[in-house]
Amino acid sequence: MKIVVLDGYTLNPGDLSWEGLEKMGDLTVYDRTSYDLSGQDKIIERVGDAEVVFTNKTPITKEALNEMPNLKFIGLLATGYNVVDVEAAKEKGVIVTNVPTYGTTAVSQMTFALLLELCHHAGDHSDEVKKGSWTNNPDWSFWNYPLVELADKTMGIIGYGRIGQAVGKIAQAFGMNVVAYSRSQNKALESDTFKYVGLDELLAESDVISLHCPLFESTQGIINKDTIAKMKKKVRIINTSRGPLVVEEDLAEALNSGRIAGAAVDVVSSEPIKANNPLLQAKNIIITPHISWAPRESRIRLMDVAISNLEKFMEDNPVNVVNP
Repeated sequence: MKIVVLDGYTLNPGDLSWEGLEKMGDLTVYDRTSYDLSGQDKIIERVGDAEVVFTNKTPITKEALNEMPNLKFIGLLATGYNVVDVEAAKEKGVIVTNVPTYGTTAVSQMTFALLLELCHHAGDHSDEVKKGSWTNNPDWSFWNYPLVELADKTMGIIGYGRIGQAVGKIAQAFGMNVVAYSRSQNKALESDTFKYVGLDELLAESDVISLHCPLFESTQGIINKDTIAKMKKKVRIINTSRGPLVVEEDLAEALNSGRIAGAAVDVVSSEPIKANNPLLQAKNIIITPHISWAPRESRIRLMDVAISNLEKFMEDNPVNVVNP
């Protein structure tokens, strides 16, 4: 059995092993294959007559699938599967699987890494100390940004699935009250410090808003000039979910005008980030390069589940199928 990995570098830049897949067939791993939809010819060439292909962000279109006669299985090295035409794959009898749960711990941890940096600007203050600003300061203490306590503030979480709930638990441990807007609700989770609310109520009540919902037509651009207008002044916004959930021009305008106090994003609308992205010129924003998923422990889980997905498929018992 021929197995091709189209873009393996981000999952395994050298600190993991492909041994699990090597044991199951003739494996070819490409570090990178173009993310550009116009690059389908190269994708077709690299897949060739393989029965199995794994992809993270390299797209596989209907047109490409039509040129892959032996393909039986596509494994996403990620949770999201919008890079694959899953309906076309289903029509051709190709099973598509994803890895749904590997990043819960890592992403919720990163959410608070970003929030705490917004509250304390530890990195900026450390840089100032190293530049001599403390040495040459007349006072024993100084700060260049407002410093913020989280206790007794309200965190609004848009999307309260596995990651949203993990973030909610951490927020409550910090002494925050949590409100959530979610298409599915488990009322048993509600307590004195957590409740489900409508979107408008969440926008009005929250001191911090964190995005953890999937990217659907209904959620694309959910943070925009209209929803920002309904938020508290000086709210802080965090996005570790999907870039297109945010209308970036509207967020940049709100930051630059001081309408909101700050934002932190680990994802943007087009990745890698383009030089003309308005967030790059915005005030009071932290931008990280889509790393919330990437601790080694998280990537090991991803690799293990991806391998297990193929094993289960070979046993005629597929799991984590996104196009049943």
